[in-house]
Amino acid sequence: MLAYLIKRVLLMIPTFLGITILCFALTQFVPGGPVEQRLMEMRGIMGAEGGAAAVSGSGPSNVTEQARKELIEYYGFDKPLLQRYKKWLLDDDLGLSMRSYKFTDKTAWQLISSRIPVSLWFGITGFVLSYIVCIPLGIAKALRHGTKFDAISSALVFIGYAIPSFALGMVLKMLLCGTVDSLWDIFPIGGISSENYALLSTFGKFTDRLWHMALPVTCYVAGNFAMLTLLMKNSLLDQMSADYIRTVLSKGATRSHAVWHHALRNSLIPIATGFGGIMTVMFAGSVIIERVFEIPGMGLLSLESIETRDYPVFMGILSLTSIFGLFGQLISDLCYVLIDPRIRFTK
Repeated sequence: MLAYLIKRVLLMIPTFLGITILCFALTQFVPGGPVEQRLMEMRGIMGAEGGAAAVSGSGPSNVTEQARKELIEYYGFDKPLLQRYKKWLLDDDLGLSMRSYKFTDKTAWQLISSRIPVSLWFGITGFVLSYIVCIPLGIAKALRHGTKFDAISSALVFIGYAIPSFALGMVLKMLLCGTVDSLWDIFPIGGISSENYALLSTFGKFTDRLWHMALPVTCYVAGNFAMLTLLMKNSLLDQMSADYIRTVLSKGATRSHAVWHHALRNSLIPIATGFGGIMTVMFAGSVIIERVFEIPGMGLLSLESIETRDYPVFMGILSLTSIFGLFGQLISDLCYVLIDPRIRFTK
């Protein structure tokens, strides 16, 4: 077991390097990068200040060429690709944000670290609630398979599965958040806290945060609700029809004893594959849900970094997500062993 873990950890190194090298190379050749964007902004400023000569291009063309060279050197695009990758890889702060002129020289890590607590709040809460709700519901559906409860709950599950989480978020926001067409003004329209959050008591801050989290977390849970519920139900049904369960029943054990002491533990093995997913959920978040509810989390930051071609921030988020995703897979393997001691990993 120890040798297997060491081997898996060592394999993470080339896997991480392969992911980051490929993505880093792609970002360097994607059109519309920071140099082009800064030049467009400069042309707009000079066009507004220079009048017709600037708009026609006769005035600032030489300045633009000089500015291009300076920007290429500033952003490091004048150096070879591998040298740029090495510099980024060894940078403790993941590099300076390419929008640093808007953020007063903030590094990529400073921008990312400021969003991590928000993603932790929503990611962990949504993950835990998904398993707390879906596993008992899946067990109940398996034990009552074919009954009216199973049929009604299946209809609700499939309706929830058919509605995309971002569409559900927009519907809930339209109905419950005090917009122009809303029916009730119950929840805030967006954000993670009220304007007077700093003035609230400890309990007030807690309730205010829960108030803002209600609708986004509901959308988080809805995204995994159907899959986890049906996976739990089908896994338990498969175990209940296995030969060893019939053997337990033939020895005089009750159906309840066979389910709770034998079938349930084995049926959790497929569910364990998602345990490691919490590592990436905490950091990646949900891009569209964060955009709908204006949540300043990691998902929204990654979208902004892609739109603005802020490569250091994007690569920083990608590297963190890759590292925790790889460790998450290792955690899932360990969960297999904890659930079923018969599983043994070989070298």
